[in-house]
Amino acid sequence: MAVRIRLARYGAKKKPFYRIVVADGQYPRDGRFIETIGTYNPMMEPTQVSLKKERVQYWLGAGATPTDTVNSLLKKEGFHSNPA
Repeated sequence: MAVRIRLARYGAKKKPFYRIVVADGQYPRDGRFIETIGTYNPMMEPTQVSLKKERVQYWLGAGATPTDTVNSLLKKEGFHSNPA
């Protein structure tokens, strides 16, 4: 089971809102997930990111790999994931 930290899209057409979720890599993008660990709103100026910092640390320590987009968001928030 490859656990990934990725975005799940919510919101209306042309007004995206994302939840940062931990999910098995085989699950669909907006499908089943293990846990929600934050949100990302690209429509705000500046973009708004909120994270449950303890849970992000836990999942990164447990070996979950973030997607490229989530990895860049985590870096902006001060997290450094282990390179794969």
